[in-house]
Amino acid sequence: MDPLAELVKIDPKSIGVGQYQHDVDQKKLQASLDDTVISCVNSVGVELNTASKQILSYVSGLGPQLAQNIIDYRTKNGPFLKRSDLKKVTRLGEKAFEQAAAFLRIRNAKNPLDASAVHPERYEIVEKMAKDLNCKVSDLLANESLRKQIRLSNYVSTEVGMPTLTDIMEELAKPGRDPREQFEAFEFTEGVNSIKDLRVGMMLPGIVTNITNFGAFVDIGVHQDGLVHVSQLADKFVKDPNEVVKVAQKVQVRVTEVDEARKRIALSMKK
Repeated sequence: MDPLAELVKIDPKSIGVGQYQHDVDQKKLQASLDDTVISCVNSVGVELNTASKQILSYVSGLGPQLAQNIIDYRTKNGPFLKRSDLKKVTRLGEKAFEQAAAFLRIRNAKNPLDASAVHPERYEIVEKMAKDLNCKVSDLLANESLRKQIRLSNYVSTEVGMPTLTDIMEELAKPGRDPREQFEAFEFTEGVNSIKDLRVGMMLPGIVTNITNFGAFVDIGVHQDGLVHVSQLADKFVKDPNEVVKVAQKVQVRVTEVDEARKRIALSMKK
């Protein structure tokens, strides 16, 4: 239900990031993968009152020790009621608060902006917008027609430029939005649960899990990915598999060979 919470528990290198991942500098690879996971966590945002230590550790400005301190504070004092309560956490100073606050969400907080990606430093601007329109901040979040009445140029200052104001308006339109696409359930062929159930000629639905120079690996629901060789990806000549398929793509494949002893499955996408 929450793939991000599971993703952060896995060593990024275990996910499989390409054919040559063992040939590159391992420290640089780890740093790059960590940066990507941090970017994902910060983009989606973290629910402060339910997040695990692992996911909190990836929030900008925190790290393992501050993440543990947040958990300890939550256990001792109950849920956070507002973002500013973070400053009461042991060793979480102004700098860490400044970096992390916008990525930490508090649902059903007294201040509705605590559930958005608007930084506490910018609450004052949103409150001024609401005041100028004689409404509440919650009304701004709920009412698009009110937001359309805001003239952003009125709020530009030496500290806050138009790009920041544009970001704030986007966040007000979709507070705490989840950037992930709508999840669609995928069903494998019923009755095909292991490599023993496979027969040459079977047509099966699958999902592309990895792409290499020599083809694509496809999950067909038997706990062992099958390989669609580059020569079997299409009825035409394929030089680069990435031209035909992408990771997570749903495909129809035909079983062409099954080697149960070596746990190898050959598949084809040719018509």
